[in-house]
Amino acid sequence: MPQIAQIAATYASQIFWLLIVFGLIYFGIGKSMLPKIEATVDARDRKIADDLVAAQSARAEADRTEEAYRSAMDAARAAALKSTQDAKAQAARDAEVRVKARDVELTAQYDAAEQRIAASRGQALASIEDVAAEAAQDIVARISGVTVDRSEAAGAVRAALAPVA
Repeated sequence: MPQIAQIAATYASQIFWLLIVFGLIYFGIGKSMLPKIEATVDARDRKIADDLVAAQSARAEADRTEEAYRSAMDAARAAALKSTQDAKAQAARDAEVRVKARDVELTAQYDAAEQRIAASRGQALASIEDVAAEAAQDIVARISGVTVDRSEAAGAVRAALAPVA
């Protein structure tokens, strides 16, 4: 069979070209393309690692910033609370001073009013005694026809009003 006789002649030629193609593929892909691919993969890995480090440092910075913010807010709240308490205490002291001053003023007004009332009462009682003395003089003069001296009538009226006062 002639086909079998050709195997040795064509087989060697096919092996030769197979080796040449594999050699080209090995040197073409393995030596020129593969280093570029590996460099790209390495660069990507480095970029990811750098990004992770940057993210960790940004997270740590954010945590520090948040902690500083929280401490500042706590300090501000404490200062505001202290200011509020101080203002309340000062307002209470001011109100107490005003109340005491007004109390003293009202006590003075009360005492003055009592003195005026006592003076008015004294004047009223004196007026009542004068009116009562005149009325007693008129009544005695009309009923008995006797004229009573003003000082006698005033003495009788004082004697009659003494238990009342």
